[in-house]
Amino acid sequence: MPKQYSTPGHSSALTKAHKLSLAGVATLGAAALTFSLAPADTKAGAEPASAAPAAFSSEQLKVKTVGLSGQLADAQASAAKKKSADAAAKKKAAETAAKKKAADARKVKEAASRSTQRAAVKPAAAKTYPNNLDGWIRQSLDIMKKRGIPGTYSGLHRNIIRESSGNPNAINNWDINAINGVPSIGLLQVIKPTFDAYHVAGTVKSQYNPVANITAAANYAADRYGSIDNVDSAY
Repeated sequence: MPKQYSTPGHSSALTKAHKLSLAGVATLGAAALTFSLAPADTKAGAEPASAAPAAFSSEQLKVKTVGLSGQLADAQASAAKKKSADAAAKKKAAETAAKKKAADARKVKEAASRSTQRAAVKPAAAKTYPNNLDGWIRQSLDIMKKRGIPGTYSGLHRNIIRESSGNPNAINNWDINAINGVPSIGLLQVIKPTFDAYHVAGTVKSQYNPVANITAAANYAADRYGSIDNVDSAY
């Protein structure tokens, strides 16, 4: 076979030695690149490399923004709630004040109305009686009516005329009662023990008082005879 020769301009296939050489060069280049990217060796007196500014991702910024928005919303809601509570308190205070004012006005009005009514109603004048036999009998009858003691004007008048002739100071000093030391006294000639036993409250406690004498005698007659109207003689 003819001997092969290399043609100028064309390289022959790489030999094993060539491959090894290329591999070494590549290895040295990678090492140099690695050395150049590595941080400088910190030696005594050497200035430290400045720290790079902290970086936040978009997700971190989004979380922070949402948190601030929530706090702001909570603060606004709290302020609105307080404002509403203050308004409600003011409204309630105003309503309470209005009710009190209305109640006070009503009390004043009612008091004025009662005062007017009292002024319009005049107290009834006390009944008066003439200071004579007729007046004494009529006053006694009014007291007897209130106490439930029976008797009429005619019954009282008839017995008074028979017993004392209408003299409230009449006194019997000759009968048995006088002998016993208890003379009959007054319009209806009542002895002291009888007067004391049948005296009607509200009248003067004296046998000589015309009204007290008539009323006590009528009370005694009602207890013993049913009424002074049933008495036609000494009793």
